Amino acid sequence: MTLLAVGLCAVVACIAGLHAAWGLGSHWPAGSAERLAKAAVGVRGITRVPGARACFAVAGLLAAVALWPLFAAGLLAGPWPRWLTPVAGVGIAAVFIGRGLAGYTFAWRRRFSEEPFATLDARAYSPLCLLIGAGYGTLVLQGLAR
Repeated sequence: MTLLAVGLCAVVACIAGLHAAWGLGSHWPAGSAERLAKAAVGVRGITRVPGARACFAVAGLLAAVALWPLFAAGLLAGPWPRWLTPVAGVGIAAVFIGRGLAGYTFAWRRRFSEEPFATLDARAYSPLCLLIGAGYGTLVLQGLAR
């Protein structure tokens, strides 16, 4: 459980860091704002990524979500009632699994059809969301079994 918790924390923290870097104006791993927008957002005709405020908001949420596995595994003590940790975990798992599944729906594919996002989403983003969601779900179930 500890290895899974630390691994999930690291992966989600890296994703949070990437969003924070975009908020600071980085275009990595793309060479320009337009190429990054086409790879990371995928809305038809997009030419630039969302603004710094949106990037930082997503980064902040992901950073908070990255800490949850450490609370679930008992590596950090939360200042809230114990029952809230698995409840939050169910919600987090549901969001990631929902995002992962959404990437394979017709409506999603039509809305986010810009390349290379469409291909990256089918091959990397959606499967990663499903794996992350499954990891959070596993930690919830392991915590409930204790």
